[in-house]
Amino acid sequence: QDSGDRVAIKSCRLELSVKNKDRWCHEIDIMKKLNHPNVVRACEVPEEMNFLVNDVPLLAMEYCSGGDLRKLLNKPENCCGLKESQILSLLSDIGSGIQYLHENRIIHRDLKPENIVLQDEGGKIVHKIIDLGYAKDLDQGSLCTSFVGTLQYLAPELFENKSYSVTVDYWSFGTMVFECIAGFRPFLHNLQPFAWHEKIKKKDPKHIFASEEMNGEVRFSTHLPQPHSLCSLIVEPMENWLQLMLNWDPQQRGGGSDPETNRPRCFLIMDHILNLKIVHILNMTSAKIVSFLLHPEESLHSLQNRIELETGISTGNQELLLETGICLDPRKPASQCVIDGVRGWDSYMVYLFDKSKTVYDGPFASRSLSDCVNYIVQDSKIQLPIPQLRKVWAEAVHYVIGLKEDYSRLFQGQRAAM
Repeated sequence: QDSGDRVAIKSCRLELSVKNKDRWCHEIDIMKKLNHPNVVRACEVPEEMNFLVNDVPLLAMEYCSGGDLRKLLNKPENCCGLKESQILSLLSDIGSGIQYLHENRIIHRDLKPENIVLQDEGGKIVHKIIDLGYAKDLDQGSLCTSFVGTLQYLAPELFENKSYSVTVDYWSFGTMVFECIAGFRPFLHNLQPFAWHEKIKKKDPKHIFASEEMNGEVRFSTHLPQPHSLCSLIVEPMENWLQLMLNWDPQQRGGGSDPETNRPRCFLIMDHILNLKIVHILNMTSAKIVSFLLHPEESLHSLQNRIELETGISTGNQELLLETGICLDPRKPASQCVIDGVRGWDSYMVYLFDKSKTVYDGPFASRSLSDCVNYIVQDSKIQLPIPQLRKVWAEAVHYVIGLKEDYSRLFQGQRAAM
């Protein structure tokens, strides 16, 4: 365009049935009335391209150059899930986009990694929801019965062609976030949807994960599987959130509305997770990361007392450095350890040194091999079925990448001290 902006043009190359023509035009109508940073924006079709293709109009949208979430998940380094900072960014962006759609009485109905695109905006990756072709406008009522969409992320009630509401998007969103954490979908991800549906439908409301044992028995869990990249302070609230999002019962899914705010409880818990002020400290004397949830207006002295209890390094001998090498200011609150808008222990670290020592002789903490990787290390000739072998390979790659990042952080801490 004359402005220099890039746009994406969506067109139909095939002849469409009357029903699909209506769906296409409906998508364009929905897109044109939406305006949110986490929903891809419709644009005016350039004048020289403004013509009908196969008797339907073109759809012009903002161009997002970062690919989709599936492309990110398929990278080898993400075989056991994304980094904590990426997970929290996705949670914030897509959670905000879904709330906006629902506030405008629109159910997306086809949320999946392929329908989340990434855009670099001023050095920050922003996630945007695309493809509203299956979206349902709720102006005609709060329940719908028709659906055509992607089965792997489909809410259970849609399998049975039952009436449904906005909570179908909760299920799809929860499934996506789980996959971003663990690297695979939560319920028997190796099976086809109709196969796992029968095995999972009687699960406990708090179950967020199911795997099949070698003997065919299904094992359920209320906890996230290891390995993943979440720090310990985020795991429990994230599990609580997933329990609401992955509840089989659509009436209970999302936790209902909070009586004080009238907002769905799942979004209140999501906001709580995103607003946690956590400082991550790398103890250079042991190579161990310790994390602390900051209290409101907590002083640096208070934080140092907690560090002493955790590490054994007295407050007087603690030297706390930012990545830039700047010492923390004892006159300022402990919140100087965190940066507004920056989330995730992989994004920002404080380095702890012991001023009473000139040589650090350990013992140094080293990440341990997972059980399944250790299993083949002990017997490298063992033959495993393909699904188990994939799991071993993924966890081995995760372990090696983790070791590399551990050493990189130690080098960064050393640079901060120089």
